[in-house]
Amino acid sequence: MNGTRIRLLREDDWSEVVALEERAYAASGLSEGEEYLRSRQRASPSTCFVLEHAGGFAGYLLALPYPLLRCPDLSAAEEAAGRWDNLHLHDLAIAERARGRGLARRMQRRLEEAGRAAGHRTLSLVAVQGSRALWTALGYRVRPEAGLPASYGAEAVYMARPLEPDPTGTARLSS
Repeated sequence: MNGTRIRLLREDDWSEVVALEERAYAASGLSEGEEYLRSRQRASPSTCFVLEHAGGFAGYLLALPYPLLRCPDLSAAEEAAGRWDNLHLHDLAIAERARGRGLARRMQRRLEEAGRAAGHRTLSLVAVQGSRALWTALGYRVRPEAGLPASYGAEAVYMARPLEPDPTGTARLSS
């Protein structure tokens, strides 16, 4: 996809990350605020990405190692990342102007590459705002035995999937 790049999140990206996060989640009460968002990235900088599309910021993805069947509390900062086989996709937001182009799937693939490179065996997330169908299409399955912090709201669903080995056998990180 011409004009599209996925790269690691940098310090100078935070104002745009926070603004997009607020637009995406404030109305539903799921906005975390900059301090908590930054704590997720500090816990695992190699699994937090920015999407650039058509010459500008178009989205971000925050992921961190986390125990399977557990997830970060939206109302608390992360202390430090542990060594877990599971990589938790904490947040993925695409700017409205860039939606409908398959960019969320592309960011998901980039996360898979990073997860494989780091030796993770599963991916997890919490589906919010009616996104369960999207994540199901990407191979995630509901794990009802997982308890969720109240901060996610009543409609949230914990989902996970195996992180399959690279089908091509040529694991690489692409942009």
